[in-house]
Amino acid sequence: MSPWYVFGYNLSRLIARLFFRFRVIHPERVIQEGPVILAMNHESYLDPPLAGIACRRAIYFLARKSLLDIPLLGRVLPKLNVIPVDQEGGDRSALKALIRALRADHGVLVFPEGSRTLDGNLQPALPGVGFVIAKTLAPVVPLRIFGAHRALPRGGGSLRLCPITIVVGEPLRFSAADLEGSGREVYQRLSERVISAIAGLELD
Repeated sequence: MSPWYVFGYNLSRLIARLFFRFRVIHPERVIQEGPVILAMNHESYLDPPLAGIACRRAIYFLARKSLLDIPLLGRVLPKLNVIPVDQEGGDRSALKALIRALRADHGVLVFPEGSRTLDGNLQPALPGVGFVIAKTLAPVVPLRIFGAHRALPRGGGSLRLCPITIVVGEPLRFSAADLEGSGREVYQRLSERVISAIAGLELD
């Protein structure tokens, strides 16, 4: 981890524990070495740093490209392994950056739904994560976050200090046999397998 990442990691962990009683269920399921895709539902702006502290390794994140236009964030976010993404349509350059990170044996965080939920419920999967899986066959660790939507919902509202938990699922593994079919159909099928695994995770 870079010094900036270590600082952000420790600060996020401190804030999460103090204000959100943050806990991770089954952290031992996170793959700590080699390429891995952490796939999580998307409830809040709190999700990326909380997913980051759910594992012991540094991971790469996608973030809205417009965030880099903010003076301070624009200088800091790249040091925190942030990959900018243009949300106006599919941004293949961001997906290709994730693929490069995986091929370099890094971990990456993706949100199969694409954007934050409005009502706290899971949304349909988009084909993006399936595209990354098809190009890398990297294992996927499904994560489900609970409480982040209540703490900081999309669409405004004040921050609420409430418990947040991430449940880690068993890793999903893929082979060439999973790629049978054509293009987008394959990507969508893989994405739906991932979102189904996320949906199956519940609080103990």
